[in-house]
Amino acid sequence: MPPPAIAFARSAAYAAAMTAAQSSCPLCSGSARPYHRDARRDYLQCESCDLVFVPPYQHLDVAAARAFYDTHENVLDDPGYRRFLARLFEPMTQRLTPGASGLDFGCGPAPALAAMFAEAGFAMRIYDPLFAPDTAALEQTYDFITSSEVFEHLAAPGTEIARLLGLLRPGGWIGVMTKRVRGHDAFAQWHYIRDPTHVCFFADATFRFIAERHGLDLEFAGPDVALLRKPAS
Repeated sequence: MPPPAIAFARSAAYAAAMTAAQSSCPLCSGSARPYHRDARRDYLQCESCDLVFVPPYQHLDVAAARAFYDTHENVLDDPGYRRFLARLFEPMTQRLTPGASGLDFGCGPAPALAAMFAEAGFAMRIYDPLFAPDTAALEQTYDFITSSEVFEHLAAPGTEIARLLGLLRPGGWIGVMTKRVRGHDAFAQWHYIRDPTHVCFFADATFRFIAERHGLDLEFAGPDVALLRKPAS
C-alpha cells in the first residue's frame, strides 16, 4: 500500500483530471475555468454564462441525495416556511390573471407553494422526480411555472430550462427562487455551497444569459427571486 502522501497525490491528480474532463458548462456547454475549491468539492465558472457549477463526478448519487433531502423538515402548513415562500409567491401572483394554471416544478415532499397558489384560486399541478414523479404533469402546458430552491440542484440546467419553457404558454411566467452568486470572496464563505446537493449556482449575469438565449423578459424581484416571461407571440 503506498504511503499516505503518495495516495493523496494520486487522488489530487485524479481529481484534476476528472475536473478537466468534465468542465463543460451544464447550462450552455461553454468552457469553464476553476473558480473555487474547498475540502469536499471543486467549483468551476463558465466563461460564457457565469454559472458556477460542481463537476459531475463530484455529485451525490440519487440514493445519497434522497437521504439528505429526507433530513429537511419543511412542513406544508408551517407559517415560517410559508413566509419564506412568499418571496416568490407574492411577486408571481401580482403578474398573473385570475384562474391561471400553474406547475410547481421540484415541489419536494411538502408542496406548500402549490398549496398557497391553490388557496389563492389558481389551478395547480406538482412535479418532483423524487417526491411527486407524476410525469403526466409534464405533458400539458401552463400559464406559469414556479421552482423554489430547485435550480441549484439541477445537474443539467440547460436541458431542464428548455423543457420548462416548452411547457409554458405564450405570455407565461417562470418564477425561480435560488440564491445568487455575489462574488468570489462571498462565495468562499457562503453557506449555500455547504449543502452537498447544491451543484449549480446562478449569478445575475447567468439569468441575463438565459433570458437573451431564449428571448425572455427578465425581472429580479428580490436577491433570490428571478422572474422570466415568455413572449406573448
